[in-house]
Amino acid sequence: MSIDIFQNNLTKYDNPSKYDALYNDYQDDLLYILEAVKNVKGPIIELACGTGRLTIPLVREGYEIYGVDIHEGMLNLAIQKATKEGLTIQFERQNCTELALPIQSAFMYMTGNSFQHFLTNASQDALFCSVKAHLTAGGTFIFDTRNPILKELAVAEEVEECYMNSFQQLVTEKSYEVYDHSKQILYCTTDGTISDGEEIVAQYSEAISLRYTYPLELQRLIEAHGFEIVALYGSWKKEEFHKDSPSMIVHCRLK
Repeated sequence: MSIDIFQNNLTKYDNPSKYDALYNDYQDDLLYILEAVKNVKGPIIELACGTGRLTIPLVREGYEIYGVDIHEGMLNLAIQKATKEGLTIQFERQNCTELALPIQSAFMYMTGNSFQHFLTNASQDALFCSVKAHLTAGGTFIFDTRNPILKELAVAEEVEECYMNSFQQLVTEKSYEVYDHSKQILYCTTDGTISDGEEIVAQYSEAISLRYTYPLELQRLIEAHGFEIVALYGSWKKEEFHKDSPSMIVHCRLK
């Protein structure tokens, strides 16, 4: 399973600076991870680390971290940010289903709903096999994924949004989302234009496909790979999980 199988599902991240600006101030997952990792000794592994939004603050706290991501542009921005602060972080461009890191860890995590990028049963299985191979006995794996709320997914959604970018140009984005229940995948596309006054100076398109996994399906997957669920929350703020929770925060442990 090579890196190439993910390439057509990564255009959403082709502007790392834009992604970084959108999510840089979000901290709910960071606060959860900081609490969970308090007593962990040795290196930590972050999967789908992106631009280092969590990696860098954890290294500031004194943790040794391997940050793994498949997108070269996102990793390059993370490296630039870490270098600017004088931080030493081991960033690796690897496919999370085929990890080949020189360490094992007692603590691995993956946030940002990155679990939804594993679109097939085979890729989900490969992810867990790869994680298991890099965890020590009794090690922790924490990740999040959106909860499939059928009343929301059943209706195709079309949204138009306008905003000013950092160059004071007008950005107009038209987004369309449709859910294929037979594959449990939400297909999202965005077409955008950038205008300087009345003239369009740039156009772009983005697309992403996201797999939705149901709670019992997720439980079976986790247990089949030798893990047990320590906690399941409806948000990073540890809210109780229920059928209408927007997220599933999965805190599991290798048996």
